[in-house]
Amino acid sequence: MTLDVQFKLKSNPLYIKYLHENSYWYKILNRDPSMFNEFVEEVKTNYKLRPSDKINKMLSTFEMVSAIVSSLNS
Repeated sequence: MTLDVQFKLKSNPLYIKYLHENSYWYKILNRDPSMFNEFVEEVKTNYKLRPSDKINKMLSTFEMVSAIVSSLNS
């Protein structure tokens, strides 16, 4: 694995955690460091870190709060 990829991995604890959970990525990144962007996208998808996931979480939180407020007003 190139040093550049190693530094990128160590800069984010989620990357290390995902590597431990999905060790096949070690082999992929060792053989083809250009796959790092695909690795990052997979991490974001699995840990729900994409902007759309954050918006969905915010909307569900807002719906829960509004349901609580409406039940208190009743």
